[in-house]
Amino acid sequence: MKTVNHWIGGKPVEGASGNYGPVYNPATGAQGTRVALASVDEVDAAVAAAKEAYRTWGTSSLATRTAVLFRFRELVAAHREEIAELLTAEHGKVHSDALGEVARGLEVIELACALPLQLKGELSTQVSTRVDVAAIRQSLGVVAGITPFNFPAMVPMWMFPIAIACGNTFVLKPSEKVPSAAYKLAELAAEAGLPDGVLNVVNGDKAAVDRLLDHPDIAAVSFVGSTPIARHIHATATANGKRVQALGGAKNHMLVLPDADLELAADAAINAAYGSAGERCMAVSVVVAVGDTGDPLIEKITTRAAELTIGPGDDPASEMGPLITKAHRDKVASYVTGAAAQGAEVVLDGTGFTVEGYEDGHWIGVSLLDKVTPEMDAYRDEIFGPVLCVVRAETYEEAVELINSSRWGNGTAIFTRDGGAARRFQLEVEAGMVGVNVPIPVPVGYHSFGGWKDSLFGDHHIYGNDGVHFYTRGKVVTTRWPDPSDGGINLGFPSNH
Repeated sequence: MKTVNHWIGGKPVEGASGNYGPVYNPATGAQGTRVALASVDEVDAAVAAAKEAYRTWGTSSLATRTAVLFRFRELVAAHREEIAELLTAEHGKVHSDALGEVARGLEVIELACALPLQLKGELSTQVSTRVDVAAIRQSLGVVAGITPFNFPAMVPMWMFPIAIACGNTFVLKPSEKVPSAAYKLAELAAEAGLPDGVLNVVNGDKAAVDRLLDHPDIAAVSFVGSTPIARHIHATATANGKRVQALGGAKNHMLVLPDADLELAADAAINAAYGSAGERCMAVSVVVAVGDTGDPLIEKITTRAAELTIGPGDDPASEMGPLITKAHRDKVASYVTGAAAQGAEVVLDGTGFTVEGYEDGHWIGVSLLDKVTPEMDAYRDEIFGPVLCVVRAETYEEAVELINSSRWGNGTAIFTRDGGAARRFQLEVEAGMVGVNVPIPVPVGYHSFGGWKDSLFGDHHIYGNDGVHFYTRGKVVTTRWPDPSDGGINLGFPSNH
């Protein structure tokens, strides 16, 4: 059986705690890998390695850092197929989704390669007689990242390339359900020439997370995951004096106005609700159908859903794979049956779905719930699976009020041909990321990703300019130098008498 260990101080380190966690192939339900779970001592060793490496990496030149990142970018691109295969084997996502994940991670590495542009300071001369003021940004020290199961490669690449480009050293704690991609990235970073200890990977469970949150040498913590854990991480780490960006869950709404292109909207709903089996924080989980759009839109979604091919992620024909664990599959299914009991109309029920030859996999089909109301559990909770709720609204104003009353504010979208309505929506809606005829408005690498309300705890979004600001702190330097023409100054120049 394959074992995934830790990566500490630039080399593989076997688990010393004696504790291991199972890693399953979601398509088969079989365990093919085990992952070492770090003890407090192993976390401390990773932090110590990062602290030692910071002594030289923190003062290294921007040219040195970016040269390593350029090489790292080329290695990740060259190994994208291998990384995608690891993602499919441990997460279950189909190959095209896995390749897309690597591509989005590469965007942020490319941004990190250009980081000298973002780290330029500001200078004001002659603010007073012979006085200049400069504003500069400096690294924090040792920083940590705690990443989720649904994007095992992309989210780490949203964090550590920016952090190390800014001069920090990094301790990564990936999800113990999907550890192999993070380990592979650490190997590639070392091959690219990243000095020992700059990037460390410790696998583990709650014990490892808790130690990162209270370790005195950790200056900042980045997190992506569920809202309850994001809230806990933010409260705990900030109480311990750390800077925190903690991205939580979501309930993303897609508003469809009567003038919308319903063919486009139906395609978007299928891709955004059921892509990656709904296991993404930017998935559309609620369609708000305004006016008389509900019935025709549901008909078009239903027709398209019937054509989806669900199967193992390594089958090129598969368009949607399994869920991460059997327990999560059962939880997602419970929302479908619960919605029916609470009065929703189950248009599509995916709870009994299975794949021939893979009966032990964590399978669920797509579900579509109509006439959902805000009081229902399927509406109130983040399901994180291929379940799409349809809520009816009579007017635009009613729809926006519904969206804004949600405790989450991660992403949202509007489908319309009316530019005025779209402009009004993007200004009025309470969400951090807005799409106009774009169902999953994930920003490109040079714009920051993050939501509002219970979707974000902390002041900084991830990657982009916010990422640079999160991993650095500002310093202002005020200087006055005497003018050489002042008397009494000997500059050592030769003189003729």
